Formats: sequence, C-alpha cells, structure tokens
Amino acid sequence: MRLAVLGGSFNPVHIGHLFLAGELLHGLGYDRVLLVPAYQSPFKLAANIGPSSRDRLDMLFASITGDERLSVDDCEIRREGISYTIDTLRDIIQRYQPEGKPGLIIGDDLAEGFPSWKDSSGILDIAEIIIARRNGTEAKSLPFPCRQLENEIMDISSGLVRGRIRAGAVWEYLVPAGARIIIEDRSLYTETLGSPAVTVGDLEIPKDFLVRIEEEARRRLSQGRFLHSRNTALLARDLAERWGQDTAAAWLAGIGHDICKSMKEEELLELARKDGMEISALEEKKASLLHGRAAAVFLRERFGIEREDVLEAIRVHTAGEPGMGPLARILYIADKVEVSREKIDPALRKFVREKSLEEVFPVVLEQTVSWLRVRHIDLLKETLDLLKSEREGMNHEEK
Repeated sequence: MRLAVLGGSFNPVHIGHLFLAGELLHGLGYDRVLLVPAYQSPFKLAANIGPSSRDRLDMLFASITGDERLSVDDCEIRREGISYTIDTLRDIIQRYQPEGKPGLIIGDDLAEGFPSWKDSSGILDIAEIIIARRNGTEAKSLPFPCRQLENEIMDISSGLVRGRIRAGAVWEYLVPAGARIIIEDRSLYTETLGSPAVTVGDLEIPKDFLVRIEEEARRRLSQGRFLHSRNTALLARDLAERWGQDTAAAWLAGIGHDICKSMKEEELLELARKDGMEISALEEKKASLLHGRAAAVFLRERFGIEREDVLEAIRVHTAGEPGMGPLARILYIADKVEVSREKIDPALRKFVREKSLEEVFPVVLEQTVSWLRVRHIDLLKETLDLLKSEREGMNHEEK
C-alpha cells in the first residue's frame, strides 16, 4: 500500500485539508492518506491552546466517516511534547510498513525552511517530499529532492475558520459536516453557539448504513477504543480485498466488533443471553469477555443486521471457535495486529500483509494464545478447542 502523510494542527480540520488529501489520492496515486494531528508543532508553539486534542481528533474522525482512503493516527498526541517529523515517520514506517517510501506533504510556505528541520537528511532518506501549493506563487527550485504537487489552491486556513466563528460570520461550509456538528455541539472557538440535535438518516442507502454504525461506535466508545475499531475495520477491509472476501462486510464487522465494549457487566450479560448459547463460569466471572456476543445481538436488534458471516465474525472475534468462516478469521487477525496496537512485532505485520489467510491465521492464533499464557490469563474453552483443531489440521497436512 502506498501511503502519504499529512500532518498539522487540524484546529479545526477544514475542507482544504481534505481537498489536498484528494489531490494526493487522485493526482499522485496514493492508496491512503494518513492524517496526523500534532500535539504541539515546533512551528506553532501555541497549537495546543484552545480545543483539546480529543476535540481535534473527534473532528477528524467525524470528517472522514465512511472513507476508507483516509485514516487518522494519534501517535504525536500520545507522545505529547513537541512533535518532530523524523520521529513520526520512523514510527509510522515501522507500524504500517508501506510500499516504498511514504509521501510527506509540506506546504510551499514551509518548504524553504525544510533543511533546518530536525534531521532533515534522515527525513529525505526515508520519505518522499511532496510540496503542496498554498500561497499561489510559482514552483521554486529547492535544494533537496522533492515532487511539486500541481494542486488547486483553496484559500482556507484553520485560522480563517476560527476567526469567522468568533466574528459571527458564515463559516459552516468551510469545514466537513461532521466537524461542524462537533464545533457547534461543544461551542468550540466561541461561547455563543447552540447545541443542535444530531439527526441520523434512513437505513436504505448502504453507505449511509455503514456511516450510521461508525457514528454509533464513535459515540459509545472511548477515543482510544474507537481508534482501535476504525483501524481494525481498515485492516479487515484491506485483507478482505487481498484475500477475495467481501470488503464492505469486513469493514462492517471491524467497525462494529467492539461497539459494546464500554457497556456495564449486567448489560453485557443481558444481551449475550439473547443469543441462546451457554455462558461459561469464566464469562460469568469476567463479563467483558462477552462483548463480542453482545455486539452481535446489539447490531442485529438495533440495525437489523442479518448477515450471518458478519454476526459470526463479531461474535467470536475475542476467543475464536472451531469452524470459523473466512470473514471471522479476517476480523480475528485484524483485531490482533492493527496499527494502533502497541508492541506488535513488525515482522508479524509484514507476514500478515504478504501471506495467505490459511498461512496467517494459525500464526496469529498461536502468538495470541502465547501472549495470554505468559500473562497467566485464563483461556476460554472455545479458544482451546480452536487451537486444538488448528494444530490437528496442520499435522494432518504435514502427513
């Protein structure tokens, strides 16, 4: 996958940011653009004043709902302090393992100062520099290798949006609709905005159906858990595409698999009992293990999802079970190795992206079980049965 990185304060995200991302996708042929909000930029030392990092992340999430070409990474916010590009690029390359050098987008207003950036020579070694036009001047000759993006210039900035909000001028359509709702609902950049209700459309349009569930997950889950869910959906979709499975079903299973994760234990037990299957003593003791079963029931009841492969994938994603179908196996893999999970061996992520489903699943299963056992975490019977069946299958093939 060819990956481009677009960083900034995104305070707030506006349509110019997304338009630029579109230019990269269509003009330069990148597969995905990674939006990386800064905790504190070395060029904007006041960037962390005003809306919180959660506000800025939520606006980004709400602005890219349903678009698998865009993703958000919160690595700079998690690191805190001043964000240096070289550190971010090294982190992203290790976790995402993109095809070739990732593209790094730099506005032409910052381009002349690039040689003074921290370890600029190191950046040139690991990334392809892409200069985007912002100020309308002709392309300049720069003393380092780069590509000049012939993008249309949209005369919009985050500062312009903030200023228009504070001045009571028209601003609403300078930002994506999802970001606008958050700005209004939370009274960001001013104290005078109201708090309008957020309405949701019908289920008739498939894309809107996926958007509704993603929004439901974003509202129900913590920010970190939602980031995990969206990254799981992205990876599940990518793996489904490569392994010849339904990409929309994979996205749906990924975005919905943890939708009940924040529920109280009694709620999880109540939902799980509706699927008619036995609840073990371990699950009674640790009801959080039931969040997959609860999610399958919740999505069937709340959104009318009837596809059995989607419901199976969501139901068994925590423990697995013998006889899992391809979609369930894809979700199990994506849940365990998606890019926001820390301390995952880069070699395993590389293996997942290069090998077949039949090769990958038993390896991920074995590593997951090993991780749980090292930490003395009790395994569900379904996991033990799955492990046994996979090992028996492998032994049979070897014979």
